[in-house]
Amino acid sequence: MEMEAMKAHQYIILILLPGTSFITHATDNARPQYQSMTTLQGEWILSPAAQQQGKATQHKLVEPLIGTDTTAMSFKLIGKGSTVQENLLPETKKEMVTMYHCNNMECSQVKATHYCVKQNQPEMLADLSGTATKLVYNCDMSTELCQSKQNHVHKITHELSNDGSHLKTTYTSYNDGKYLKDSIYHFDKK
Repeated sequence: MEMEAMKAHQYIILILLPGTSFITHATDNARPQYQSMTTLQGEWILSPAAQQQGKATQHKLVEPLIGTDTTAMSFKLIGKGSTVQENLLPETKKEMVTMYHCNNMECSQVKATHYCVKQNQPEMLADLSGTATKLVYNCDMSTELCQSKQNHVHKITHELSNDGSHLKTTYTSYNDGKYLKDSIYHFDKK
């Protein structure tokens, strides 16, 4: 009987050790991803029209902001640094907010919730293979919205260049369960 208890105890330890190793690995990768998001703090203006791509900045509510000093994107830390709040097109009818935060105290994953003008809130997870200059958030496929056919933002990509003074942000939308379009904005730091 004592030998059987020892075997069971050893078996449990072997099951737990691989899981522990995985959590440690994830923790090592997510904190730098979150720290990279904090470097976006501040206000951003839309880059000149010649630098814009696609139709997103041709929208009647967005186009007048090009070439002005009006803030078109801002990032700020809230909750004693626990969350990065992104405001896209503040004070317009197209204003959207995305909140980025670690999922737990160990920061084993960075989560994002995008509050969209489409009146839905896709939840996303950081692609931990991202870099300090390319931050990618993919729809959390364990959520109902990300699996649905409803039109929603399925991916957000932030790409920094020019020593952190230029930001290209792409919102990738899906509809009917497949790629619909990319809404691309180029910003310069104020």
